Amino acid sequence: MRRQLHQIPEPGFQEFKTQQLLLDHIHQLPQDRLEIRTWKTGILVKVKGVQPRLCIGFRADMDGLPIEEQTTYPFRSLHPGFMHACGHDLHMTIGFGLLRHFAEHPIEQDLLFIFQPAEEGPGGALPMLESMEFQAWKPDLLFALHIAPEYPVGTIATKPGILFANTSELFLDLTGKGGHAAFPHKANDMVIAAAHLTTQLQTIISRNVDPLDAAVITIGKIEGGSKQNIIAEHARLEGTIRTLSLDSMQQVKKRIEEVVRGIEVSFQCSAAINYGSNYCQVYNQPELTNEFMEWVQKETDIRLIACKEAMTGEDFGYFLEQVPGFMIWLGVNTPYSLHHAQIEPDEQAISIAIDLFSRYFVWLSSRRMR
Repeated sequence: MRRQLHQIPEPGFQEFKTQQLLLDHIHQLPQDRLEIRTWKTGILVKVKGVQPRLCIGFRADMDGLPIEEQTTYPFRSLHPGFMHACGHDLHMTIGFGLLRHFAEHPIEQDLLFIFQPAEEGPGGALPMLESMEFQAWKPDLLFALHIAPEYPVGTIATKPGILFANTSELFLDLTGKGGHAAFPHKANDMVIAAAHLTTQLQTIISRNVDPLDAAVITIGKIEGGSKQNIIAEHARLEGTIRTLSLDSMQQVKKRIEEVVRGIEVSFQCSAAINYGSNYCQVYNQPELTNEFMEWVQKETDIRLIACKEAMTGEDFGYFLEQVPGFMIWLGVNTPYSLHHAQIEPDEQAISIAIDLFSRYFVWLSSRRMR
């Protein structure tokens, strides 16, 4: 199933083939205790418990990334220019594996399996959270995982409190006056303006943010001009902002706006700022997370690492604002990072995660009955 999913990566809210493949597999399961609902290109599946007092949820994200795959897989992406480079194919497979297990093995509590679209953008968690479909089945506890290339298979990592950062997209459009390359004094060059702006943005982190409060501004893409002998009238910068506190996010955005105003004056141009999609921090509920970490150490052979916060962004944070729960890192042992065209996660991690969470849900279900 993971290999089938890997071949059909789709962008956010366009996961039509992915949704259908999941539904085909779900409909092959025993249906006597299942209820299935769709929301846009996402899926919600409820497994009825034997004596339910609460509902335990598990979320898996669905979308792929606009990356041209460069793996050695014989089951490479069939969609040119798109790839499952962030492990969502594994996340969905693990979610389905848990669903299949509990469709065949009754459990006391209700379970809700959430297959969520558009995690990579424009952000599927918040609208799904607010939907009638989710609110009708809103769980009492909610969990998720994310693959971690740097950890060996058989290892997980997590921590109470902040796990992932607040994130915001950043789009900056500069408009000046174009002209002939031989007469630069008659134009306002937006390539030069973009270069100055990129450099100045880095001083916000080094000179405006407390060194003990981590923050990042990355400009990952610059476009400007049309030909080598034409002075560029337009330039566009695309990037991301990441902070570990909401106060720092507000401070960074305020300084970006002040720096941009300075560029407008310096280069006699106009500028537009768009922050795109914003994701709140992933905050692991401390009591639940500590309880889980103790359980892992006592009841499993899995190696548990108490990790540090990461500047990674994840829209699962919106779910955790309303439902207690946590997210963990799952070791997949690959030298390539998330969002890399050559990432090849070790598939052994799939069965390890299914076994871990199926056992944890049974333990949690019986514990919550007492």
